[in-house]
Amino acid sequence: MDQHALGPSRSGSVVLDLGGESGALIIHTGRNLRGREIEISRAGRDGPRTHSAVRERHVRDGVVHSAVYPDLAAGLYTVWWDDRTPAGAISVTGGAIAEFVWPASSPPGAD
Repeated sequence: MDQHALGPSRSGSVVLDLGGESGALIIHTGRNLRGREIEISRAGRDGPRTHSAVRERHVRDGVVHSAVYPDLAAGLYTVWWDDRTPAGAISVTGGAIAEFVWPASSPPGAD
């Protein structure tokens, strides 16, 4: 996965388009993943993956580190640990925000 040097995101700077069959996903991580690109894809499909960088986000309750995926079609998604290994799966529902917590340790078979 790629690493990027992105500045922090301030409260209210991310816009999520929710409604109908469109939802969003937030992947919560630790500070150690700041700048890392995390890929997701529709589960059960060989289609394209999309990615988002983990950024430091200043929110009302403090600072968190997360990757945000706005405007996702409702359905089941695979979160990728690396190019070959899934970190887990998450269901995105239209009109809602799904949340996934990045695993604390690597899954079996990970690089």
